Amino acid sequence: MMSPAPNASPVATHRREQVLASLVHPDVHDLIVIGGGATGLGVALDAAARGLKVVLLESHDFGKGTSSRATKLLHGGVRYLAQGNLSLVREALHERTTLLRNAPHLAQPLPFLMPSYRFWEKTFYGIGLRLYDLLAGASGLGPTTTLGREAVQRLMPNLRRQGLRGGVRYWDAQFDDARLAIALARTAAAHGALLLNYCAVTGLIHEQGRVVGVQAEDLETGSVLQVRARCVINAAGVWVDRIRAMEGPLDARAAQPMVAASQGVHLVVDRHFLTGDHALIVPRTADGRVLFAVPWLGKVILGTTDTPRQDLAREPKAFEEEIAFILGEAGRYLSSAPQRSDVRSIWVGLRPLVKPQARQPGESTKTLSREHTVVTSSTGLVTVTGGKWTTYRAMAEDVLSHCVSRGLLPARVADTSTLMLQGAPARSVGLPPEAGGLAPVSLSAPPGLHLYGQEAVLLQGLPGADHLIAPGLSEAMVRFAVRHEFARTVEDVLARRSRLLFLDAAAAIQAAPAVAAILSQELGGEHGTRAGDHGRQAFEALAAGYLLEGRSGPGTLQPVAVR
Repeated sequence: MMSPAPNASPVATHRREQVLASLVHPDVHDLIVIGGGATGLGVALDAAARGLKVVLLESHDFGKGTSSRATKLLHGGVRYLAQGNLSLVREALHERTTLLRNAPHLAQPLPFLMPSYRFWEKTFYGIGLRLYDLLAGASGLGPTTTLGREAVQRLMPNLRRQGLRGGVRYWDAQFDDARLAIALARTAAAHGALLLNYCAVTGLIHEQGRVVGVQAEDLETGSVLQVRARCVINAAGVWVDRIRAMEGPLDARAAQPMVAASQGVHLVVDRHFLTGDHALIVPRTADGRVLFAVPWLGKVILGTTDTPRQDLAREPKAFEEEIAFILGEAGRYLSSAPQRSDVRSIWVGLRPLVKPQARQPGESTKTLSREHTVVTSSTGLVTVTGGKWTTYRAMAEDVLSHCVSRGLLPARVADTSTLMLQGAPARSVGLPPEAGGLAPVSLSAPPGLHLYGQEAVLLQGLPGADHLIAPGLSEAMVRFAVRHEFARTVEDVLARRSRLLFLDAAAAIQAAPAVAAILSQELGGEHGTRAGDHGRQAFEALAAGYLLEGRSGPGTLQPVAVR
């Protein structure tokens, strides 16, 4: 049976002004983390759990970049198994189980079907996926099984039947990436870390050739902060090279870019395109890429692409050929082919792949490793990049061990492998009731109170708990997002505290005025005014980029009753 994390209850209230006041004091902190994605938040949580004085600064919102735009899969990486990277697969499979245990309301097992249309595929992929099981060992979620044609059709009725010979079923997991990022931030704050979103690092403070802190700007007020620490960690994801450029003159090797960004595009369609409770994986499409169709929060995610990008926009756009590729390949395997007019939302994520020195401009990113890299420059700035969501916790341990070995941080110990994240139920999801378990609500189901874990009861005590703004989003959830989840804008609420923008952009645009009104009321003052009409207009402009032309009307998310 699981036990709740320390400080997980009652719900902590996060006051931005209190964090800012703490940072104004000329204290020297143990650690400053630059970047509020999965890697930076994991480092901040691990360090805070060790009792270190931690500051984390994020230029936008927590999880705004790559960490809210994943394919929603916690996996060892079947494609990396094919590349022979067994150590990465083994580590990821172990970390997958740890996260399922520590945040069962946000991460759950998911069965996958790999259909076979050629005589050799079932045997070939079956052997590979049994190796996947062997690497998982005790961390396995279920056995790989080969299935006949009728069994595959029964489990996935929407699969194209012509030429189907059977398939392979194996187990991985899915999660809500943005809400998990917020849970990491809240858990770090509960352990004493000072976290600020919308606070951009604009420079590094140097003394005697060493980085001893950062200069940052509070983007809400324009005020400038000088924050000092014994160690500064650059965990800015695909943007780590921008922070490294602030170091000043470096040797030629250190000045070379570390990141080769890769773009992954995702299209969201209604659930009727893929009924049942299994995800679809096509390991090798017409051009050698992998195709996923994943049931998630009442919709289906189709993806993903792997396209090199040189520009690092905060809101990257899909290329037309990527959209055509996903729709075309989905149409080859689903009995009803999705059209552009069926796409409810389209979103793009940038992956921070570690760039080998020999890579040539324009070279494919498909073969680049998802392993992470930690380097310390001559100024003492520690940079971490690469990796994947599934291994965020192991990455954090590695980064802090790196800092300790170089004398940048004191040697302290914390076991985050058993640290339950904020909101995690006190009883295990998935265990039978007689063993103290809770009845699970699948992450394939539409959004609702189950995503709040043990905090759902507390949320229900807030004003507006019975008033739905949109399916699965109540007034109380917006208030909870502002009071307890660091939300500052309409986008924060509708993109990451609620996932409505990622599920149905048209429905999110319809909900924006009501969300803006509550934000204005909750935040109050000048910022509340800005978060009102101005915030709504900014969000509507942003959300328009998540729509495809030819939409026939608003979305059809199924309502979830607020209980």
